Amino acid sequence: MNRGAPASARLWLRPGLVGLHLFAIVAVAFCVFMGMWQLGAYDSRQEHERADKQDVPRVAFAGLWGEDEPFEARLNHRPVAVEGEFASATDQVWVTGKQQGGRTGAWLLAPLIVGGDQALLVVRGWAPSVTEFPPVPAGTVTVAAVLEPGEAIGTAFDTDRREIGSVRIPALTNELPYDLYSGFAISTSTAVAGGLDLVPPPKPGDVSWTVGLRNLAYAFQWWVFGAFAAFMWWRMSTESVAAARPKVA
Repeated sequence: MNRGAPASARLWLRPGLVGLHLFAIVAVAFCVFMGMWQLGAYDSRQEHERADKQDVPRVAFAGLWGEDEPFEARLNHRPVAVEGEFASATDQVWVTGKQQGGRTGAWLLAPLIVGGDQALLVVRGWAPSVTEFPPVPAGTVTVAAVLEPGEAIGTAFDTDRREIGSVRIPALTNELPYDLYSGFAISTSTAVAGGLDLVPPPKPGDVSWTVGLRNLAYAFQWWVFGAFAAFMWWRMSTESVAAARPKVA
């Protein structure tokens, strides 16, 4: 008759260890529960952010964003109707390294003067390669567009070729004779595209995975605590059983 298994079971079920087992079960269950709760909070933040971005009506640009005001979260992906006059075609800029339809090309960026020397940079469209600047629409125009924050990473402005690697507003402010808004707009108006392909703006419902990132980090943190509690239970239990085994041998 094999008495090894019953003896081993008795060692694991000694009164001193039963309390440790119960504590480990409660600790691990609590950590799993808290992790799931934080994960649910993360999902809720994502859903709320997505709901806030859906079905946003197009509004007039005038009065929405004041001169010299920073680009705020309420302006991100905001559909607007901008009225103004395009600056000279020679003031346009190619923004290189922009992918569309699986190809790499360039955006055509044009200053739209909306009052005095105030100008909003407008992406008129996308081209598969850099070419001569197309003419700008004459007179006052109304451009349907979507507001976007300025970009940060990209190559420096090339004065001779009038090219830049991203829509970096500070860099372009030094090169253009206008007081630029701190964000830009992606035009959805074919009339001002100059024969270029329109650039699809980000969908209003698109939400970055970083929204609610703190809750997601807390979820993983709780699960790590739970894994650590399980590890400590196993280590303490096995050491206790190993220490007690010679006494009952």
